[in-house]
Amino acid sequence: MRRIAPLAAIALLAAVATPIVVAQGGSAPGAPDKSRVTAGTYAADPGHTMVVWEVDHLGFSKYTGIFGDVTGTLVIDPANPAAAKVDVTIPVAKVTTASAGLTSHLLRAGKDGGKPDFFGANPADAKFVSTSVVVDAEGDEAKVMGNLTLNGVTKPVTLDVDFHGAGVGMNKKETVGFEAETTIKRSDFGVSMGIPMVSDEVELEIHAAFEKQ
Repeated sequence: MRRIAPLAAIALLAAVATPIVVAQGGSAPGAPDKSRVTAGTYAADPGHTMVVWEVDHLGFSKYTGIFGDVTGTLVIDPANPAAAKVDVTIPVAKVTTASAGLTSHLLRAGKDGGKPDFFGANPADAKFVSTSVVVDAEGDEAKVMGNLTLNGVTKPVTLDVDFHGAGVGMNKKETVGFEAETTIKRSDFGVSMGIPMVSDEVELEIHAAFEKQ
């Protein structure tokens, strides 16, 4: 998978660093070992699950933002990974960017009751629900097909997913983690402000941790 954009990396480090306790001389509780994954229903860890989005700005640079506080469930059975199901909700109203002005604009109501430039003042949550999973021969990569609902529009989306790690987390719960990426066109979801000065294509990177229930 491609390298995380610098702004996303900084935000990701900030998210995982507070609070965190690292035992001197110890090792991380998670490891890329599929044998650690057990069957069951897992809940997304909102503090460590996020959707990082990236657009091209004026052809000069990339611009990155984050949707955090993601909630939802993963149902998985290592004996039948293709039967896995994912259902997650992304609170659009909690979008974060490096610019307070841009964040405000993304959530600004339309003028005189008209259509907002982006998501509006009280945007509905986005949602992704998987419909099928195709796992590679090694069992650590998959294509997860599903429906993404954003800004009141539902479209099919395919995620390229990598298994990141599994183990028992700091709170003593079995945890599994994944990374995923895809590209969507924001105009497909009714968000066309600024195209083509700001790219229609939006690259999405998902960093997800799920805790067993």
